Amino acid sequence: MSNTAAKGIADHRPLADRHAIVTGGSRGIGLAIAETLARLGANVTIMGRSQSTLNERAAELSERLGAKVRGERLDVTDPELIAAAFRSAGERFGAPAILVNNAGIARAAPFAKTDLTLWQDVLSTDLTGAFLCIRQVVKGMTDGGFGRVVNVASTAGLSGYPYIAAYCAAKHGLIGLTRALAQEFAKTPITVNAVCPGYTNTDIVGDALDNIAAKTGRDRTAALADLVSHNPQGRLIEPFEVAEAVAWLCLPASASVTGQSILVAGGELM
Repeated sequence: MSNTAAKGIADHRPLADRHAIVTGGSRGIGLAIAETLARLGANVTIMGRSQSTLNERAAELSERLGAKVRGERLDVTDPELIAAAFRSAGERFGAPAILVNNAGIARAAPFAKTDLTLWQDVLSTDLTGAFLCIRQVVKGMTDGGFGRVVNVASTAGLSGYPYIAAYCAAKHGLIGLTRALAQEFAKTPITVNAVCPGYTNTDIVGDALDNIAAKTGRDRTAALADLVSHNPQGRLIEPFEVAEAVAWLCLPASASVTGQSILVAGGELM
């Protein structure tokens, strides 16, 4: 094979042999991200709460893509479990070069009914969990000469919405963390960015539609129309669209892109 031909093949796998960790990686946006990174050549560890589900998803991706994908149980609210999961993943695939903080929860309530438990549950999962995971990878990325941290935030991290005060606060905090670390790590090989999806076609949105329908008596079609009414394209975002944005931020060629909050929201915010 000529050098030119070999280079052409290598260019289709720009993340070859780099270890990528995706939290909340067993479904929805996280699973789409894991698949996209694996297609680009990364060895991928998907992390989540159900080991059996992770094993099933990892086996399916490995077989279909001919990739190295494994599952590791993780609860991002448990510092000891985080340390154990990252240690185990590192022993398998080496120090992570890519971390995608996708694990998160969304809970809605009027502010008057937002108690301390709801508030702390959302912030500990959506914000503190990302902080704890980033702490696990910084040294290895620095020593390895390559690092990409991508935080999956939301349009709720750039704007305010009623009935999700805790979620908005957590996602605003996640974008603040992204910007602070981008500045702090600017002289290192690590970039830190966020992607901000609008309402996306996932189980979380499906559950929200069911909840709206149950509480209001409207059908799901009317509930969906309300959710997408602020999106000029008038539709839900697809998980693969978010995954492609994340993957671009992880490429070697994206080394000068850091501290950014990339909207994937059909023009909802500009």
